[in-house]
Amino acid sequence: MSDAAFLSRTFRLIVTGGGTGGHTYPALTAIRTLQARMLAEGSTLDVLWIGTAEGLEARVAASEGIPFTTVATGKIRRSGNPLKMASPANIKDMARVPLGVAQARKIVADFRPDVVLATGGYVAVPAGLAARMCRRPLVLHEQTVRLGLANRKLASSATRIAVSSDSTLPLLPESVRGAAIVTGNPVRPEVLAGRAEKAVGALGLHGFDRRLPTLYVTGGAQGSQQINDVVRAALPWLLERANVVHQCGPSHTEELRQHAEALPAQLAARYYLTGYVGSELPDVLALADLVISRSGAGTLAELTALGKPAVFIPLASSAGNEQAHNATHLADTGAAVALLGEVTPKTLSNAVAPLLTDPARRVAMAERARAHGRPDAADRLVGVILSAASG
Repeated sequence: MSDAAFLSRTFRLIVTGGGTGGHTYPALTAIRTLQARMLAEGSTLDVLWIGTAEGLEARVAASEGIPFTTVATGKIRRSGNPLKMASPANIKDMARVPLGVAQARKIVADFRPDVVLATGGYVAVPAGLAARMCRRPLVLHEQTVRLGLANRKLASSATRIAVSSDSTLPLLPESVRGAAIVTGNPVRPEVLAGRAEKAVGALGLHGFDRRLPTLYVTGGAQGSQQINDVVRAALPWLLERANVVHQCGPSHTEELRQHAEALPAQLAARYYLTGYVGSELPDVLALADLVISRSGAGTLAELTALGKPAVFIPLASSAGNEQAHNATHLADTGAAVALLGEVTPKTLSNAVAPLLTDPARRVAMAERARAHGRPDAADRLVGVILSAASG
């Protein structure tokens, strides 16, 4: 059956995955994109999200009005020591997996989806296994360069494996490589539509010197103590060369504000400190000439789609060291700078200085970053979903 045939009736989709924004927001963007495709073709989308009650996906689904249900899950706490993997907590959680699979199997059997889309996180495993048991097409989406643990467990059951990078393909087991398609990592459309002048107005950045580049520093929604500390130490040096928007996390704001009060007035006018950047994010990204950040999959997808030069400070404790792999993947082609291991004010300034002082170097890195970007990733993933449904 062709893709168009599915667009003539209600398309039924189960989405599973979550725990973090990296798994949740690509799923949400795929849902929104498929809904728009259905609407344009005069059809409808019937969607059900399987997640955990405490995960980000529960809040996102509720805010979007997406029907949501939960199953029992088991989380594996990873360790470099195989003996520690057999911890009481892991053993207890693994005992919950069969119950979760049984619950998911009933949900899938009752809902009868055209496709099950799994975007990672331990909650995806029961629903992914249930899709195979119920003979429903399973599409995996992987956001990082290397398959995450949940997707590795489900790969042999998948109809299609949508990956975010060409570099992922040779890392896949040969037995599943034929099912893999490079789609990129879906980016929310609003992120691509920012306007720099709106950021200036909304945040009151009238003290910024627009003859200087603007640096955006972010450690994610909760902030990063590591990034905050190294930027604070280098702040006078940075402000002599750039305007700085620093998203530090709500719990770090007061300490950094007190530090900023000691800055000379001319430098302080070029420093904007905030705990959290919300709806202004697209405009802040449009304003930024350079970004210092972690290197989660969602961040990489946004920055490469926009073609933003970046200095990445990977989170060392990320699952499977995925952030270091992500950052290195871009750095190896000159599309970013990756600071691995211990990061000091000196190593940061050495990395940032050439990019702040040489516009041509920033432009070259931006072009290389954009070559990795896939702003049409959501449309590509929707195409994979419809293809899997049509057989």
